[in-house]
Amino acid sequence: MTRPGPRERLLTSALELTYTQGVGVGVDAILKHADVARRSLYQHFGGKDGLITEVIAAGAAEDEARYAHALDQGGNDPRERVRTLFTLLTGLVAAPGFTGCRYIAAHLNLPPGHPATAGIRAHKDRVRAMFARETHAMGHPAPEDAAARLLMLADAVLVEGALRPEADLAVLVEPMVEAVLG
Repeated sequence: MTRPGPRERLLTSALELTYTQGVGVGVDAILKHADVARRSLYQHFGGKDGLITEVIAAGAAEDEARYAHALDQGGNDPRERVRTLFTLLTGLVAAPGFTGCRYIAAHLNLPPGHPATAGIRAHKDRVRAMFARETHAMGHPAPEDAAARLLMLADAVLVEGALRPEADLAVLVEPMVEAVLG
């Protein structure tokens, strides 16, 4: 099996380390974990800011694919599709090693105007759009408002899962999701 190249190793290492340690993790730690020279960071990403921006984009693509798969697992009923996505989220936060929402944590720790913040916002907008497709499909009387509320509940699950891992978030969020779905 061929070892991934420096770009892939940097991205993989940064995905892992920025999730477990936050976006403030040092460049030296990422370089050591990836087993690459500093030059590779600048050659492939232009520096740490570029790497963090790519980390957000790569993480978002993975998470959005996972969310789309969960929706599909819910079948054709939009309500069941949304419920299935929340089942995925509550399962993620209960899993060992869960440390919270990568995007919220990064946004809170990056300086205003950092290039990655646009990617964070775009990711959240795409997740809201996923919810909006479902609320439109179900004929919700206020589909955009419901989608915004569902996104807020999803974010709450990810934050509470990090803060209170002992909480049974499925039991807590289920009636709120049902209330939004009406």
